Amino acid sequence: MVDVLVYRAEGRAVAHGGDLYGFTVTEWRLPATYPPFGAALFVPTAWLPLPALKAAFLAVNVVLLAVLVVLSARLAGRTPRLPLVCAGIAVSLWLEPVFQTFLFGQVNLAVTCLVLWDLTRPPGARGKGVAVGIATGIKLTPGIFVVYLLLTGRRREAATATAAFGGTVVLGALLLPAASVEFWSRRLYETGRVGKAWIVDNQSLQGLIARAVGDPAPGTAWLLPAAAVGAVGLWLAMRAGEDRHGILLTAFTALLVSPISWSHHWVWCVPLIAVLLAEGRTRLAVLTAVVFTARTMWVVPHQGDLDLRMPWWEVPLAAPYPLLALAALASAFLRKRDVRVVEGPRPDQQQPAPDHVLGNDL
Repeated sequence: MVDVLVYRAEGRAVAHGGDLYGFTVTEWRLPATYPPFGAALFVPTAWLPLPALKAAFLAVNVVLLAVLVVLSARLAGRTPRLPLVCAGIAVSLWLEPVFQTFLFGQVNLAVTCLVLWDLTRPPGARGKGVAVGIATGIKLTPGIFVVYLLLTGRRREAATATAAFGGTVVLGALLLPAASVEFWSRRLYETGRVGKAWIVDNQSLQGLIARAVGDPAPGTAWLLPAAAVGAVGLWLAMRAGEDRHGILLTAFTALLVSPISWSHHWVWCVPLIAVLLAEGRTRLAVLTAVVFTARTMWVVPHQGDLDLRMPWWEVPLAAPYPLLALAALASAFLRKRDVRVVEGPRPDQQQPAPDHVLGNDL
């Protein structure tokens, strides 16, 4: 639970007026990377002994996983019953992103639950968008869902999410003015501070391209494809509208275009599998579960700089998640195209039916 140690150090820095972005902890010299608002939420972690804190993180993540299973069933249009929820938890624990979240003591489940709970609420629900804004204030990447809300015509919800995010920024500035200036003017842009983008841990498009070309800083070789994928992914999400596919497409687009998406960030695989099962695509759901269980990125040699010197056939094994997400975007594009072909001409272009047909119908 190395991330628990980072959160605890952040909480202590906030509580005792320390340098929030000046410390490193553990043998890997991990720094604080969250906005001041997110760091302030970790103040209670400084009050517990480390063994109790780890036990608390474990217990909370178990509860959050149950919540994620319930929300995933809701997204899929199903009413979850207790046996189904228990089975969902048992299966999800084997998925590498979920297991890694428990192993590191991460907050991915909390952030994902905030977003998914908010977006699966009924249209026009009071305060809808606030949870998306709070999630963005904690980890920034959920901000892409604000764009999704705008593109799908939900301007009020997008404005609510933006206001909630702005509130987290203001609150962080009031609590930690110096740290806020440092984060928003400097630390936010230091992506290398988060970690090495080319290692197999990074399952974003940048990680895939860096390992494929053998360059730790692929530059335009990553930026241009990332911009294209981001535009196409959001366009597909907009076309999907206010449904399960739009939410999932937005989530996987965010994971693809983010400079760094550690493998444990991909806990969105849980609602993806739930939706596939609900739609009767059982084989695809099983295949997806296998991809997120196989842990192929940890099987290939990756110590030191071996990540950048892989033979071509190891590159796909080291990047199963971005390849699956790209396949999902391609499938969504092709399905939209097929729908247009099947639908045929618009109603205003259709010829009136012959009288004898109308007579038979009558």
